Amino acid sequence: MMPPSRPLALTLGDPAGIGPQLAAEAWRRLRHSGEGAFFWLGDPHLVEAAVPVTLIETPEEAGAVFADSLPILPVLCEADVIPGQPDPRNAAATISSIRLAVEYALAARAGGVVTNPIAKHVLATAGFPYPGHTEFLAALCGMTGEEIMMLVSPQLRVVPVTVHVSLRKALETLTTDRIVSIAETAYTALKRDFGIEAPRLAIAGLNPHAGEQGLMGEEEITIIRPAIERLRARGIDCQGPFPPDTMFSATARPNYDAAICMYHDQALIPLKTIDMAEGVNVTLGLPIIRTSPDHGTAFDIAGPVTETCRADVSSLLAAIRLADGMSAYREGKRS
Repeated sequence: MMPPSRPLALTLGDPAGIGPQLAAEAWRRLRHSGEGAFFWLGDPHLVEAAVPVTLIETPEEAGAVFADSLPILPVLCEADVIPGQPDPRNAAATISSIRLAVEYALAARAGGVVTNPIAKHVLATAGFPYPGHTEFLAALCGMTGEEIMMLVSPQLRVVPVTVHVSLRKALETLTTDRIVSIAETAYTALKRDFGIEAPRLAIAGLNPHAGEQGLMGEEEITIIRPAIERLRARGIDCQGPFPPDTMFSATARPNYDAAICMYHDQALIPLKTIDMAEGVNVTLGLPIIRTSPDHGTAFDIAGPVTETCRADVSSLLAAIRLADGMSAYREGKRS
């Protein structure tokens, strides 16, 4: 028999958001399932009234107690936590939780990192120099600039070539080399982490009707098609450029394993429309597995952690299960 997978490291997130509620509810849902064992890098005071907890000192202790209690590797908040009222004084705990999770994953002591939602403006107020999780993770891994976003749901996988920049900036930075690099990274991840033996990529056009042979824009001719030709020459199965208004339909989606999109909203609008509840953010291009629920801190519904969870845990459960499956593929425990 194969040994059990390493437990996943689930981060604190913003303690005033729904992260603590989600951590407790995810444990309730998964503890007897035989999948997705994790430990929470968080403050036990936030959850211990609602679920049984075991304080651990090392990730290796998590598996033995997961069925009976939520394993917590303590990361304590500096200030009292009031649900729905974020406090920059607790930013240090949020950041420390992420840093520790990455350290454990890099040392192969955690199977991967699952990040609870953070509030970027709260961290920025405390002097955090990164735009968000992804850039911080890349820096911790020594892979700054190599990080790539993939959004995953049961019906669709999308990878935006340009991400958190204005549409004008996206057009300025879209290049053939960038499309090729990101498509190659996605192709490798689909094989290694998703168990797809021969991945198929669909490449989106940029302009209406994919440019209509240059009548509505020439980027498909000058930038995107050369990228497709280079990818095909390297043995990668990719087709396109496809008109973005039709390539995400129910009849088109079964024809590819991931869509390479030219800018942020072109990728995220269809995925969130099709399946907002179970969408998962995956960071490719790192030496570790990282997934995250595809929603924010939801301060408006955050409350004390009780036996009943007001927040929808679907996306976090999907993120944990996906990270667990990716870890199993990397460890050769799934085929």
